[in-house]
Amino acid sequence: MTTDETTTDGTTTDGAAAGGTARGGATAGGAARGGAAAGGPSTQGGGTRAEDYAALASVGPYGVRPGHALITMVEPHPGHEFAYNRWYEDDHYYAGAMAMPWMYAGRRWVATRDLQELRYPEKSAVAQPVTAGCYLSTYWVTEGRYDEHMKWTVGINKRLNRDGRVYQDRTHVFTAFQDHEATVYRDGAAGPRDFHALDHPYAGLVLQVVDADGPEERARLLEWLRSRSLPKRLAGGPAAMVTVFRPTPLPGDRMTYVKQVEGVGTRLTLLWFLEADPRTCWHRFEGLDAEVAEAGLGRVELVAPFIPTVPGTDRYVDRLR
Repeated sequence: MTTDETTTDGTTTDGAAAGGTARGGATAGGAARGGAAAGGPSTQGGGTRAEDYAALASVGPYGVRPGHALITMVEPHPGHEFAYNRWYEDDHYYAGAMAMPWMYAGRRWVATRDLQELRYPEKSAVAQPVTAGCYLSTYWVTEGRYDEHMKWTVGINKRLNRDGRVYQDRTHVFTAFQDHEATVYRDGAAGPRDFHALDHPYAGLVLQVVDADGPEERARLLEWLRSRSLPKRLAGGPAAMVTVFRPTPLPGDRMTYVKQVEGVGTRLTLLWFLEADPRTCWHRFEGLDAEVAEAGLGRVELVAPFIPTVPGTDRYVDRLR
C-alpha cells in the first residue's frame, strides 16, 4: 500500500519513502507475520527474555507515518456512562491500546447530546439510530507494522477479557482497523502533519463515512475527494487537514464482542481535524451527502462531530443523554 499526502493546491507526494514500507514490508527483515512476532517470544522460566524485544525492534519499518489506524465508536449502555468512561480512561486506553507495540498515538473524542443531534443522514448504515456512539477513539499505527500489532492486540485483549478487565456494558457501533490512503492539508507544508494530529490540541473532529458501489468506484471516489472535493472544502475553513482511510477485515480470532468490519471493499473513512468547536462552524459540513451523491460516486453514511475528552476526568459524561 502506498500512501499519499495532498495539499489544497492539488500537489501529491508519495508517502512510502517517508514512512517505511507497506503492509507486509517487514517480511524481508524477518519480523512480519510468521516471524518472531507471530511465533511468540522465547521464554525462560516463564518470563519473556529481554533479548527478544531487541531482536524484534532491530528489523522492519519504524517510520512515523500513520500507515494504519484503529477507529472505534462506542455507545455505553444507559446507566453505565460514568463507569464506562472511568474504565476506558483509567485502564483500557493504556492496557488495551497505547501500551502495545507500534501504536504510537491516540486520542479520545466525545459527542454530547447537542453534537449527536447534528449528525446526518438520519438513516445511516453505520449508526442505528444515527445518534448512537457517543465516544470515539482514534489511534495511529506505524506504517508497515499492522500484522505485528494485530498479533499483540488479539493476544492482550484475550488476556484482559480472561482477567475481567473488559467492560461489557457497551456496544461497538463502528470499530475497524484501517489503512491510510491520503491526507489532504489546508495550508500545504505549513502546520502540523498527520502524524501530529492526535497530539496537537485540535478543538474538534468530524467523522465522515462514505460508501461506494464497489472497489473500482471507491478508487474513483478517493481520487475525486483528494483532488477536488477536499481541497475546496478545506480552503479558508476550520479544518486543518483531512485523513482518509479504508477499513480492513478483523482477524478471525478477534474478540466476539466486536463485529466483523463492513464495507471492506467499498468504504472510506474520513477524519476532519478542526481548529474550532464543530458547533461554531457546522454550516461548513452541511451538504456533504448531497455533494457526493451529485458526483455519482457513492453515499455518505455518517457525518458526526466530536470534541476532545479531557483525560482523567468525567467532563461531558453528564451531557451524553
